[in-house]
Amino acid sequence: MFPSISSTDLLKFQFSSWYPTFSDVTIKSTIIRPLPQNFSDYLNSDGVHIPEGADDLSSQLSDDEDGPEDSDSDSDTPHFTFPSLDSEIRACISTYGSVFPKLNFSSPKDASWILPASSPLKCTSPADVYMLLKSSDFITHDITRESVFEGCSGSETEAYELELVLRKWYPIDKSRELRCFVREHILIGISQRDTNYYEFLNDPPTCQKIVSSVQSFWETKILPKWEGPKHYTFDFLLTRDLSRGHILDFNPYLPKTDSLLFTYDDLHSLTGEQQAGPELRVIDSRSHPAATSNAPANQHNMIPFEALSLGSGSNIQEFAEKLKGEIEESLQP
Repeated sequence: MFPSISSTDLLKFQFSSWYPTFSDVTIKSTIIRPLPQNFSDYLNSDGVHIPEGADDLSSQLSDDEDGPEDSDSDSDTPHFTFPSLDSEIRACISTYGSVFPKLNFSSPKDASWILPASSPLKCTSPADVYMLLKSSDFITHDITRESVFEGCSGSETEAYELELVLRKWYPIDKSRELRCFVREHILIGISQRDTNYYEFLNDPPTCQKIVSSVQSFWETKILPKWEGPKHYTFDFLLTRDLSRGHILDFNPYLPKTDSLLFTYDDLHSLTGEQQAGPELRVIDSRSHPAATSNAPANQHNMIPFEALSLGSGSNIQEFAEKLKGEIEESLQP
């Protein structure tokens, strides 16, 4: 069902490969590379710790404020510092106002809970950027070439360099986010990305307008310029009036890319059908199987393993008492 993909084709989906071509129809972004040699070591290291000097607090601490007991207590924790990278991130934030980060392919959206819910993924300091990346499971895919090129042909000689992408942050209306599926250079499917029910998406004239707008954009802005494989997906954000939009990302047409309201079997069957246009799928009721429950997305990544072990077999009050005790103990000199 899935076409084979070479390592060369896979790299067409990394941000630095497609952004120069589509920079006029996507979010303003800055690509930072090469990164410090030990940056991947930092991302792979245990725990969530911020490199020294990455925020105002750590940069203001003097040697006099760090007692010998403090130095001994964290002697086993690896220390990282990236002054030149800190400067580049601060310069980018100065230009854009605020940013949200990603690596070559993946963004740390699963870690958005660590920043204010009113402005998810909004970074205003290098510390915010590092904290998001360190708290994310998603970005681990990009760190090693083994995980990036898994299942690809011709990866032995392919060069791969980790890159940090800083995109201009602004609030996004999730109801207007779509994932679009292209197979054999044909736009076959469009899926709502956010798993909430939106009444306006179930209005037939609105659906027709969405399909028409996406089809027109793809035919005029993407199809003539796309130089990657003939099977791919792209994430798209519609404007408020649903008449236009811009590209958020490109992804390979592979199982690692979530097919959302489709299955890949569905998409495969659509390829062989004579269609007037792509099929649009949205969540059509609050009882839809894919509709969001009260539990937050990526909740497995929101609580440290230590807290999970503390709460094992406890009710809420017992868990709170245990957690309070652990925190008080950690604050003892």
